[in-house]
Amino acid sequence: MSDSVPHEVIERPTTVANQLREGQLFDAGCPLRIILQHVTSRWGVLVLVALIAGTHRFSDLRRKIGGVSEKMLAQTLQFLEHDGFVIRKSYPVVPPHVEYSLSPMGLEVAQHVEGLVDWIEANLQEIMDARRSRQD
Repeated sequence: MSDSVPHEVIERPTTVANQLREGQLFDAGCPLRIILQHVTSRWGVLVLVALIAGTHRFSDLRRKIGGVSEKMLAQTLQFLEHDGFVIRKSYPVVPPHVEYSLSPMGLEVAQHVEGLVDWIEANLQEIMDARRSRQD
């Protein structure tokens, strides 16, 4: 029989960093991956950043986000609404009037995404130089 003192098990808080260490985020069934895909998709990023400025109609968003098709914008807005980041308000008028805005949680995630966009913009020249050097 050992006289050793039993060591205490320390529970780590569930954070993305800990999930990465434990492999949960890499598990195909991890629900975080779906939400991460919605938030960080090409159009998800642009919709979130556009809505930081305030409420927009669908047509305003489509004009503001160059290159997005009507189908992709509608799908992106539906995903972000389903995830609780976007609020869709429909008015019972003819023609239909629908407005989109960020929920409080949506504003929070949009500010994080905007920080990433700002970082990329601040480092764009270095990133582009690195891309060119790897093409040579």
